[in-house]
Amino acid sequence: MGLVERLDHIGITVADIDAVTAFFVSLGLEADPKMTVEGEFLDTVIGMTDAATEIVMLRVPGGDTALELSSFARPQHLPGSPVAPANELGLRNVAFEVRDLQAAVARAAAEGYGLVGGIGEYEGVWRMAYVRGPEGIIVSLAERVRN
Repeated sequence: MGLVERLDHIGITVADIDAVTAFFVSLGLEADPKMTVEGEFLDTVIGMTDAATEIVMLRVPGGDTALELSSFARPQHLPGSPVAPANELGLRNVAFEVRDLQAAVARAAAEGYGLVGGIGEYEGVWRMAYVRGPEGIIVSLAERVRN
């Protein structure tokens, strides 16, 4: 028997936690109140000293798995690549099933976030698109076409 019981959260370090939170909230996620974490616990877990971070947990309504956004006050964050292609090593995308793919893509576009490629259909079951969100985060949006 495995040791893992459930997926609790996926963490993404961001520079502008408010802008990234607003983007995900506009897609329909719910945000817990922002909190600050610092001290011995954080320093021990991340292997740094005198660290401080703001954290926002985002959840799909009714869901328990979260997307954790973290923005470091100390030490300053290191720059990432906001135009990283889908085949760059590391976190590739954060994926969400949506009710209406076209509406989700239009909402992201209205906020200035465009498609990485186009809208594709997989074997008549899924329609999916990658949207490059704030700070270069690739968000996969998928609509089930058929069960």
